[in-house]
Amino acid sequence: MSTVPTIELNDGARIPQLGFGVYQIPPEDTAGAVKTALEIGYRHIDTAQMYQNEKGVGQGIRDAGVDRGEVFVTSKLNNGFHKPDNARRAFDRTLEQLGFEYVDLFLIHWPLPTLYDGDYVSTWKTLEEFKKDGRARSIGVSNFQVAHLEKLAAETGTVPAVNQIEVHPYFLNDEVRAYGTQHGIATEAWSPIAQGKVLDDPVVTRIAEATGKSPAQVVLRWHIQRGDIVFPKSVTEQRIKDNFALFDFELGDDDLAAISALGKGEDGRIGPNPDTFDYVPD
Repeated sequence: MSTVPTIELNDGARIPQLGFGVYQIPPEDTAGAVKTALEIGYRHIDTAQMYQNEKGVGQGIRDAGVDRGEVFVTSKLNNGFHKPDNARRAFDRTLEQLGFEYVDLFLIHWPLPTLYDGDYVSTWKTLEEFKKDGRARSIGVSNFQVAHLEKLAAETGTVPAVNQIEVHPYFLNDEVRAYGTQHGIATEAWSPIAQGKVLDDPVVTRIAEATGKSPAQVVLRWHIQRGDIVFPKSVTEQRIKDNFALFDFELGDDDLAAISALGKGEDGRIGPNPDTFDYVPD
């Protein structure tokens, strides 16, 4: 079993740098996938209310027979529940679905700056309540831009522990990452292989051939060496294993630089722009 490094968050908690994501895993398949991941050695699971599979995450952890305290579990507030009372009810529901008394990390999933009069500050203050009462060991945000983070800093007393944002070789998101580094906010990279789009890139395939690793392993290793927290998703046992095998090789400086040079700026973004995204699920 590989030893996954941990990163110390600004509140003193430690998070495994590699985790298992369950985005787009059907609810009926989630428990099995999580159990497999835990048996392979993962100890960090990333879910969200929007994914509708929190119940499967909790069941998978119980089925694997792993002590709750050994698994770092993240969930996120769904977009329709930003108002404080709604956020409180939604968080209670998350704990009920998971079957846990606490989550290790709870995030605001999107800032939604064009909805709710742009008020994500009152939502953040509600998450501060969850941290204070111990039901969320750490709190953070997802898809927050620099302006959103600056507003939180100006109007609240808690710096987010993490910001989970789109980051991959085609979209480096350097400005947001740099702000996080400057202010002690860890970066979690979602879509770390750009939904597979980078895996056929000649630079990535060349490095993969030279290292004897798969293109996905090369890109995930690039994230690890940059300090990103990643949680690739798969329902295939072999791929779940492969995504875990990142700690028996290193990329050289030239390879790291070559992958970073693939960035396309805003043209590389594949997900929604957080400055305008206002989606609320039915």
